[in-house]
This record gives sequence, structure tokens and C-alpha cells, in this order.
Amino acid sequence: MSGDDRPADGADRPAGGADHPQPPDRRPQEPARPEPPDRPGPERPQPPDRAQAPAGPAEPRPAERKRPAEPSERGQPPQAPEEKRPPGPPGRRAEPSAGKPGARPAPPPSRPARPSRPARPSAVLDEAHLGEIRGAFGRVPRERVEERPGCRARLLTLLAIIGPGIIVMVGDNDAGGIATYAQAGQNYGYSLLWVLLLLIPVLIVNQEMVVRLGAVTGVGHARLITERFGRFWGWFSVGDLFLLNFLTIVTEFIGVTLACEYLGLSRYVVVPVAALALIAVAASGSFRRWERAMFAFIGASLLLIPLTFMAQPRWGRAAHDFVVPGVQGGVTSEAVLLIIAVVGTTVAPWQLFFQQSNVIDKRITPRFIGYERADTVIGSLVVVAGAAALVMIADFAARGTAAHGHFTDAAGVADALGRRDPVLGVMFAIVLLDASIIGAAAVTLATSYAFGDVFNLRHSLHRRFGEAKRFYASYSLLVLIAAAVVLIPGAPLGLITEAVQALAGLLLPSASVFLLLLCNDTEVLGPWVNPRWLNVVATVIIAVLLMLSGTLMATTLFPRVNVTRLTIWLAAVLVTGLIATAVGLRLTRRRGPVREVPAMSPAEKLAWRMPPLALLQPVRWSAGTRLGMTALRGYLILSALLLLVKAVRLGGS
Repeated sequence: MSGDDRPADGADRPAGGADHPQPPDRRPQEPARPEPPDRPGPERPQPPDRAQAPAGPAEPRPAERKRPAEPSERGQPPQAPEEKRPPGPPGRRAEPSAGKPGARPAPPPSRPARPSRPARPSAVLDEAHLGEIRGAFGRVPRERVEERPGCRARLLTLLAIIGPGIIVMVGDNDAGGIATYAQAGQNYGYSLLWVLLLLIPVLIVNQEMVVRLGAVTGVGHARLITERFGRFWGWFSVGDLFLLNFLTIVTEFIGVTLACEYLGLSRYVVVPVAALALIAVAASGSFRRWERAMFAFIGASLLLIPLTFMAQPRWGRAAHDFVVPGVQGGVTSEAVLLIIAVVGTTVAPWQLFFQQSNVIDKRITPRFIGYERADTVIGSLVVVAGAAALVMIADFAARGTAAHGHFTDAAGVADALGRRDPVLGVMFAIVLLDASIIGAAAVTLATSYAFGDVFNLRHSLHRRFGEAKRFYASYSLLVLIAAAVVLIPGAPLGLITEAVQALAGLLLPSASVFLLLLCNDTEVLGPWVNPRWLNVVATVIIAVLLMLSGTLMATTLFPRVNVTRLTIWLAAVLVTGLIATAVGLRLTRRRGPVREVPAMSPAEKLAWRMPPLALLQPVRWSAGTRLGMTALRGYLILSALLLLVKAVRLGGS
């Protein structure tokens, strides 16, 4: 079944009318029920609580036989004037007046009637994003969206909806993530586990906001930025995203080459096969098949569980370092940079674009936001647990050896594990290969989603290749070109890895700021805008991410800078800025108008979706917001120019 997955489905349809239409030429002339019954039959008798006779005497009157029965206020077909069935010969029984097709008893409705609502125009850009939810573990039919009250039914609904949150989080533990977490474990032991614990609320807050944006608007993140904030910001975000994601896909194939070389396989065989497999899975023409393939890869990553137990984990030490901050060997510039790298690889800009578009493509509407929130929380816990496992595995690999404190790459960790037990090295290489494929699939799809959003193309995994050629062509080209770059002899793979970190630091501020602004735009989210407490939490999180981004950019452009001192100065500026912002907002709230959030009932809120983009009122920025956005634009332009200069110098050397 397909069609618009509106929460009001069925509420405007008279019960029984759509399922059992009566032919217009059946005109019974006598008030007796025909035998045998035609439509409802004896197997569907009229329930006592539904057979409500219209106002009038209990017995039929001959003078009223040819007058049609009064319809009820519920819009049901005319009912028979009496409920009681008197005994008599099996001939014919009394029926309502002739000429009315609703002479039969109406079947019982599945739920009480509700006032009809006029259909709202939708902003969804691709009609394939409308219809029933079809997930890897089940589906939610359109006609049953309001009929799942029990615990078992809720669990089945969660299984059908689960997917975007887990996939985006597991995809974040990609080749770059494995290298970063392994470096933390090999160089600093368990001492940086507390950073991972702090990242759980960051992930949940950021990704929950894009869940609401996707379910309520039906429009991707890139398109919303372009429409609400202008072409400069839209093209800057999309251009930076395309370049960053392409380089990230290259690093994923670097991970594939490292894994296959450790396993004794040729990169010239494994890399093309992996690229073709990614294209085949995405272009299958079925969202469900794609999601099942992703969960198959995620299932392979569960190899981390036995690998962790075989790495002799020190659980007491891990529990202590999870809750007590510290850095083994003291706070140094290298440690600060590694902490920033851990945060940057866990909170990546592509995640915002991917999950919002994937929620839309899965046809998740506001009625199912609660289930998708649960999916996001589960994914956040999974990604942090996987990162902690990688830290402990790398610590075991280098513990008591000369490799401790001298990280090279993920292949070096596999070598160290292989010296302890060859099985451990093979298992780690398989995990690296699997993580690289999941990351490449998610990052590439995020890019193609944004491409379809910006250029108003059909961009849904529900469509076959022939129906969305440009969408699948962009996906295929990204994968094939990235795979080809890795196979070029002498390609500057180290420079590409460094560029990924720098561009991530450049895009993260704008993406985070726009995320917060969009989630406070009543034209976009209506009754789903952020509450005040969430704005406070999100502002602090985004401010910290901005500080880390600035530190990363400074160290990339000026490698000799004292990172510890720079971080302290930026932290002081951050605290001062937050205090000034709080005071300014307090004064502005007293003098200016209060933000008007539409007051709606819970049912109306679940049915609300953003109107078409052309009908939205333009964004009105305050003087403070305009000043902040101007400063952000200047920072981004200056940073981009400095990065370009450094890239030219590195290329010349």
C-alpha cells in the first residue's frame, strides 16, 4: 500500500462506506431484510451498541415506508428504523425505504469518529517520500497508523521504524573513527573514556533536532538552509559538504585498502568490488532492501564484542575513567588535539544531513517522532559503546610493548594485535573493512540526498534507477571516483586525511548554528519548535563545538601554536560570550515581542506539517542575530582562504 501517510487517515471517511460500497440500483421495496443477505451477511451482524435507530417510534409505520430514514450525525448510511427482529416466515423482512443504497446495516467502525480536518498542503519535494513505512524489520500500513495501543503493537512499530538513528551512528564509527579511537587507546590508555561519555548528550540533542526537522518538514537540511537563509549560506553549506564528504569517502576506501592488505588481499580487487557492492545495494529500487543490507553490515560489526572480551579489558579502570576526567601523562598539545579529533569524528556535519533526509525517505511523520527518538538514543549508546571497545582493544594491543604511545594507523593496531594472537589481528581487520563500507554508504547517501534536495530532483531509495537517474548517478560517481583516487599510485592520502579534519572544522559551526535557528523557526516547525530548556542546552553544546572548531582550524593553519594556551583563551572567550548572550536575550525578551508558538491539541500537533516552502513567511532576524551571522560569514570566508593557501603550499612542496 502506498499513499500519503497522513495522521488523519481514515478520520474523514465514513465507517463502512469505503469497504462495502452499495450498487445504486438495489432498491428494496418492502421493510423486510432480504435472504440470503447480500453484503454484510449473517457472519457480520449489527452490534447492539452501533445500531442506533433514528428518532421515531419503535415499530415501523406503513405511512413511512417510502420515506428515507434520517442519517445520523456521524455521516453513516441510513439505518433501519428498528433493531428488533420479529420471528416470522423465512420470506422477506421489512427494510428501509426504497431508493437509498444504505439499506444494509453498517459494519462496526474500528475507532470512534473524529471531526474531519481539511487536508494541509505538504512541502514534501518527492512524492515517493509519502506512503506507508517499510523498514528492515516490518512496516506500518497507512490504514493502521492510529491503531497500535498495546505494548506488543508498539514494539512492532518501533522495529519497523528503527534504522536511521542506528545507521547514522554506526556509520560514524567509520575508518576515520576507528583510527581516532585506536590512537586514543594506544597513546593514552583508558584515560580519555570520559570524553565519550560527554558526547552521548551531544549526539542525542543534535540528532533529535534533525529528526524533528525531517519528520515535520519533509524537506532536507540543505534545501531548508537555502530557502530560509539565502543562496550564499545554502551554496556554502552544500559546497563544503560535497567536498568534505567526497574526501571522507576517500578515507573510507583508504580503510578498505588497509584492511585488505593486512588480510593478504589485493586492493585492486577488493576496492572495486566494494564500490560496486555499494552501488548495487543503493540502486536496488527498494528502501527496505537497502536498510536490510545496512543492518547486515552492522551485524558484522558485532564482531567487536568477542574481540573486546579477548582483549582482557580492565573493567574497574574503565568504569573509573568513564566518570573521572584525566589525561594519562598530563595535558599536552597533542592530547588536546586528540580530544578535539575524538569530538570531531563523533559529531560530524554529514550526520545532520543524512539522518534528516533518511527520516524523510523512510516516510516517518510527526506521529512517529517518539519512535525515531528512541532509535536515535539507541544509536548514540551503540556508537559510544563501540568507541569505548576500540579504545580498550588498542590499549591491549600496545600494552607493555614499544608500540605504546606511538600510533601510526589502524593497520599498525592490527599488526600489534596479530603479534599477540593472529586471530585478533584478523578480527580487527574485518571490523575495519566493515566499518569503512558502512561509513562510505552513509556519507555517500547523505551527499546524494543533498544533491537531490538542492536541485529539486527525485531522490528516494524507493525509486528504481530509471525513475531517479540523476540521484543514483551522483551516488555512483562519488563512489567510483573516490575508489579510483585510492588506487592511484602515489596519491596524497595523508594530505586528504588532514583536509577532512580541517573541512569538518570549517563546516561544523555553520551547520550547528543553522540547525538551532531552524529549530526555533515557527514557520518551519510550528508547534514543534525547541522549548526554552533545549535552546539553553543546544546553545552551550554549539558554543563548545565552535570553540573546538576554532582550535582545530588554528592548529591546522598554524601548527606551532600552543594548543593548551589557545584552548584556555578560547574557553574564556566562550564563557564571556555565553554570559553576554544570556543577558542580551533577557533584555530583548523584556522589550521585544515574545515568540508565538501555535497552541494546538495533541492530535492537531501530530497532524501538523510544514506548508510548502513558497507559502512560508521570510525569516526576520534581530540586529544581534544579523551581527552574529555576519561575523560567522567573515570567519568562514577567512578560514576557507587560509585553508586554500595552505593547500597550495603543501601541494607545491
